Order: sequence, then C-alpha cells, then structure tokens
Amino acid sequence: MAAVVVSLLGVRRLCRVLLFLSQFYILSGGGSLNLDLSQPLAQSIKDPGPTRTFTVVPRAAESTDIPPYVMKCPSNGLCSRLPADCVECKTNFSCVYGKPVTFDCTVKPSVTCVDQDFKSQKNFVINMTCRFCWQLPETDYECSNSTSCMTVSCPRQRYTANCTVRDHIHCLGNRTFPKMLYCNWTGGYKWSTALALSITLGGFGADRFYLGQWREGLGKLFSFGGLGIWTLIDVLLIGVGYVGPADGSLYI
Repeated sequence: MAAVVVSLLGVRRLCRVLLFLSQFYILSGGGSLNLDLSQPLAQSIKDPGPTRTFTVVPRAAESTDIPPYVMKCPSNGLCSRLPADCVECKTNFSCVYGKPVTFDCTVKPSVTCVDQDFKSQKNFVINMTCRFCWQLPETDYECSNSTSCMTVSCPRQRYTANCTVRDHIHCLGNRTFPKMLYCNWTGGYKWSTALALSITLGGFGADRFYLGQWREGLGKLFSFGGLGIWTLIDVLLIGVGYVGPADGSLYI
C-alpha cells in the first residue's frame, strides 16, 4: 500500500515538471505554436482586405432664393404705386390711344402691399394712359448714350439706343426697346467763344485751333485766313452751327 502511494506522488511530481516545462517553452517563443499564431496575426495587419466606399447623397435643399424683383418692391406700400416689375396686369390692347384706361393687376409672389385703408390686398386696379412704351415722352424712359457719332453734320446724325422705361411708369408692350436718338453729347466747347474767335482772330486760325481742328488752323494761319475769304466763310459756318468741335460733340 505504501508503494502505491509513493508511486502516485512520483507521477504527480512528474506531471507538474512536464507542465512547467511546456509553459516555459511556449512563453519563450519556441515551437511551432508561436509561428502558427503569429503568422495569421501579421497577415491580418498587412492585408486589411478590400475597402468599401460609401457615397453620401445630400438631401435636396429647399429653395429659399428671393426673386430679384423683390428688391424693387417697397414693403407694405400702396399697391397702386408699386413699380411695374412688381405686378402682373391683364393688358387690354383694344384701348384707344391717348385715352385713360384701367387694368386689373395682381401683385407677384413675395410682394406685400396695402390699399388706401392700409389693409393687405393682392388684387387691385391701375389707372393709366393707353399707349405703348416706345410712345412715352422722353422723360419717362432712360436710354444708353453714344459718344462715337458726329453731331455737327448735315443732316444731323442719329444713333440706335436701348431704352428702358422708368420703374413707376406703366405702359403697353415691352418695357425695353430700341430707339433712334439724335447725338446730343458735348465736349465743353462754347458756341459764343468759337464765334468770337472767328470774328476777331479768325485770320490766324484761332477759331479752328479752339475747336480742335489743327490742320485747318495751320492752313488759315499760314494763308492769312485765305486772304480773308476763308475767315469770312468760317464766320458764317460757325455762326449757323455747321462747323463745330472736332470730337463731334455739341456746343454748350
């Protein structure tokens, strides 16, 4: 019985020694167990696998843009005094030219206006004169200017201008239209000064020099006014306005 107990104790000690040696061997990095475990770990770090890309679709933003015509429309003003760009009217082209006529109008979206009693309204009536926009007087529209046309020519020259009706004016048809206008710009030359120089010093070409016509001025200077004939002719031409500034502008 004692021999059996001794043998069991020896087997238990042997198992403890073997277990200790195996744990020491694994912790020291030896054996194939370390290689088998480290290789998949390294592979998982170096090769992360295929990546996925996701496209984020933004939500449609609500339109909050303010119409450009709103900048011209006074808020809470009288509807009948709104600029033409702020209202939409039912045009009656059968009206008689030059006669008073009334149009039924409605304010455009985002425009607020009131009536005579300061009550908000959308539909109202506008009183105006029956005429097309291009038939308005010159004070009711603005046109582009031109400085390239000759104004001192016979007949007087015209140029094509683009005209736009003023905001507070109501009319029929397009509010922007082309129109032939007379050249009417000035370079600062005075007709009285040019005529006085032509009468007093015209024989020396002073009038032509003043108007910027240097070649004619030199011709009159060296010919003593064409022996008086050229001087007399220039007095008449400047007096009637036929000869003017060299830049083509009008007299002041």
